[in-house]
Amino acid sequence: MAARTLFRDVQVLDGSGAPPFAGLVLVEGNRIKTVAPAATPVAADGATVVDGGGATLMPGLVEAHSHLSFLDTADLESLGFVPPEEHILRTVRNARKMLDQGFTACNSAAAAKARLDVVLRNAIDAGEFPGPRTRAASPELATTAGLGDVRLRHMHRETFAIVCDGADEFRKTAREMVREGVDTLKINPSGDEFVPHARAHQTVMTEAEIAAVCEVAQMHGKRVAAHARSARSVKLCLKHGVQVIYHATLVDDEACAALEAARDWCFVAPTLGINYTTLNEAAKWGITTEAAESMGVRRELETGIANMKRLRTLGVRILPGGDYGFAWNPIGTNARDIEHFVNLLGFSPMDAIASATRLGGEIMMMGSELGQVKPGYLADLLLVDGNPLANVAILQDASRLLAIMKDGAFHKAPVAERAAAARQLA
Repeated sequence: MAARTLFRDVQVLDGSGAPPFAGLVLVEGNRIKTVAPAATPVAADGATVVDGGGATLMPGLVEAHSHLSFLDTADLESLGFVPPEEHILRTVRNARKMLDQGFTACNSAAAAKARLDVVLRNAIDAGEFPGPRTRAASPELATTAGLGDVRLRHMHRETFAIVCDGADEFRKTAREMVREGVDTLKINPSGDEFVPHARAHQTVMTEAEIAAVCEVAQMHGKRVAAHARSARSVKLCLKHGVQVIYHATLVDDEACAALEAARDWCFVAPTLGINYTTLNEAAKWGITTEAAESMGVRRELETGIANMKRLRTLGVRILPGGDYGFAWNPIGTNARDIEHFVNLLGFSPMDAIASATRLGGEIMMMGSELGQVKPGYLADLLLVDGNPLANVAILQDASRLLAIMKDGAFHKAPVAERAAAARQLA
């Protein structure tokens, strides 16, 4: 008989957007068997019983824009100096750190080297290392002089990108990444404010190059995700079927209309975290607020906030995930983006949490079985000390996670004393 776990005396925050309720949840194997009001009789013979003490039981968090192989460096080229053997070990540690923080699933927005995501995903799925469910991505497929091209004429340097030029090179590289086992092909059709020769408003891939990668993805049943800040890059991506749009901060009226038309099959993750910390918290690494403003970061953040508010009224699915993996925006602080959705975008705590759970299941392509506390869904669950609807910031504190369950097994098992403390706090 499959292992069983009964959570009782919990506030069930199911991720659907419905109000929480006093209830119980029975897990059987790796699936949720029963979700019911607290007084419901449930046959739970042989089950491990977890007395939640009034704590909140909710779905595991989903990171929509993960970079598990980014190593909290202060510049892009430092990633290129890490040998692959050391790089995979550090990536494994990042994966565990994310699970420790309550992220039970990660949708990768790019690997720092070609096979890092694939190897990590396979090892986690095989139970060799603890970590979130992972959708593996390629490195960022970029152009010469685009975001990720750190090469110099006189010196070899590399970072998280594979540089391609012309539709044929993009097509060939995309096919190679499919061969290596990725779930997602990542492209960089626009620039970024910190890249002098490829700014955020500039579109640096041609339509033919974007179309070539999308054609490969469609042939092989893969997805394409795009670093697309400029309005033109967003429009070109949607024209050719890119399903995951990262940033979309500088969209215009036409791009908003295109995103609205694509809202049933496309996702947007604005990655507010990196802009916020670059503007306010990067001085230790030489980027003062004044320096960030001179690069246009404040302008882009403010424009992006206004555009996300507009896209939300159009029914576009907007998910947290803030480009964590840089020195001033480190891996493990990802839940901060949920608070950004509340403080910067005006989401209610309920809607922000639903974006990080229910919509997270959808961006993982597992919307019918991931991201909600619902019978038949995968048992990825968090037992939280307190009420995140009263203060979403508590999701950033790993000590407030009384239990972390992934796939029906405890990554962090509850401690009886902590559950009793939660009852006193409730």
